[in-house]
Amino acid sequence: MADTVLSNARIVLADEVIEGTLHLRDGRIAEIATGGTAVPGAEDMEGDYLLPGLIDLHTDHFEKHVIPRPRVRWNMLAAVMAHDAQMAAGGITTTFDCVCVGVSIKHPERREFYRPMIDAVRDAVAKDVLRVDHIVHLRCEVTDESVVDLFDAVADHAAVGMMSLMDHAPGHRQYPDITHFRARTMKNMSLSEAEADAHIERLLGTQEYLVPKNRMELAERGKARGLAIASHDDETPQHIADAAALGITVTEFPTTLAAARAARDNGMKIIMGAPNLMRGGSHSGNVSAAELAAEGLLDNLASDYVPASLLQAAFRLTEAEHGIALPQAVATVSANPADTAGLGDRGRIAPGLKADLLRVSAIEGQPFLKTVWRDAKRVM
Repeated sequence: MADTVLSNARIVLADEVIEGTLHLRDGRIAEIATGGTAVPGAEDMEGDYLLPGLIDLHTDHFEKHVIPRPRVRWNMLAAVMAHDAQMAAGGITTTFDCVCVGVSIKHPERREFYRPMIDAVRDAVAKDVLRVDHIVHLRCEVTDESVVDLFDAVADHAAVGMMSLMDHAPGHRQYPDITHFRARTMKNMSLSEAEADAHIERLLGTQEYLVPKNRMELAERGKARGLAIASHDDETPQHIADAAALGITVTEFPTTLAAARAARDNGMKIIMGAPNLMRGGSHSGNVSAAELAAEGLLDNLASDYVPASLLQAAFRLTEAEHGIALPQAVATVSANPADTAGLGDRGRIAPGLKADLLRVSAIEGQPFLKTVWRDAKRVM
């Protein structure tokens, strides 16, 4: 592969922004030089920023292409290609595609299509039709009686690289209000009030005998495979303590400041949603990402359900109300997620690392994404 030289750029490094030139070779960053360059054929960045490609640890966006409307199913390969295009357009060069293992209050048919979703990722990679690197994030619903068996059926799939443990029973975590949960259950599952109450009673009954067993077995299986493991929607310090006791090192979308503080005390990495930051708060009324940022408790941002939000959120963190320097803000969507997921070959602009890069200019504070490179190959 011929060398690529990107000159006259503002290069966002781990601790500073420099004006300089990048040399790319064999899909890697070969050299960083300050100032201009006299190399013939260098591409002029015209003073734009060069950022590391973004790493998204949690996106539900793939499933939205598989199920674009209730009871509508899309071709799996077409769905992953469409999803991939939107991730690239958001500056995301490594995406952890969430696939639900087990069900809680919606889409009981997930048991039927969770394996085809994973296979579609591998199929698309084999056909070389994807712009970005896709890794599967298994979202394991611990209230499901079959979740361990469902996990075992796919855990050794080559595409799998992360897992999270979810408990969507009412009365805690994401659904502390049982009345609200009942109404949502009736709507999503087309149940009568009596049927919804029976469903709620079953879920509540799992908390003593099933959930602890499933959490322990899944955590042990994940650790044995070297997967990054997150605990989802932690609400209390006890939730964090329970996760830490299982060797879990990541809390994903903690719902309270107390849980986030406990996570930091236990040395756990914290993931929050970029849409939460962009909207100024959680759509569910949980703790805001901005509040955690102010407390120094925001390690990672994930796009969750809006791919474009990741790049936007990094620049939002640099605004006066947050006051975070650009290198540290960019780290929440690149270097920190790489560390959280154990990806040592990407997430920073440094010699020897993957040349996953973004060319970005700022228009009235808003990032304007111009070019995306993955392994030094232009993909957008």
